[in-house]
Amino acid sequence: MTPKTPTKKELQQQVEELEKKLEEKEKEAGKYLSQLKYAKADLENIQKQSHKRLQELMDKANGGLLQQLLPLVDEMEILVTRDADKEKLVQGMGMVLKKMQKVMEGEGVRAIEAEGHPFDPYRHDAVMEVETAEEPDGIVLEEVLRGYMYKDRVLRASVVKVARCPREGEEKDQNE
Repeated sequence: MTPKTPTKKELQQQVEELEKKLEEKEKEAGKYLSQLKYAKADLENIQKQSHKRLQELMDKANGGLLQQLLPLVDEMEILVTRDADKEKLVQGMGMVLKKMQKVMEGEGVRAIEAEGHPFDPYRHDAVMEVETAEEPDGIVLEEVLRGYMYKDRVLRASVVKVARCPREGEEKDQNE
């Protein structure tokens, strides 16, 4: 049996049905495109609002910290403008330093322990190795500049000098 060939009328009917379906799909696509545009605009607005809120929170937190520092600035201005002997000036600066450290600790900043501890490349920055047989290899001998942590993050690594045991061949060369 040979397949039946569609008539012109049947073909015309199929074309009309396909055109209707195409028109429906175009309307549906337009509807989805409109919804997508609204969703994109909403997302952009939410992002802007979130950024603004985050900035406001950061400004508030920074303002609180700066407010805690103002009395220290006042005290340092008093120390600088008054005629005081060196001993009183040093004593006053020591008091201001203690208050500053207390403020920093209250905000979660603490000093990194370095001297006498093993060298940690994540917390210490070695500027020099010192040959010594008195301390084990890799122990921090001296803290050149104190490092600080903010909660669990390194704000500034400690700048340190690290012990290095002399090598046998180097010892003999130095003794000769």
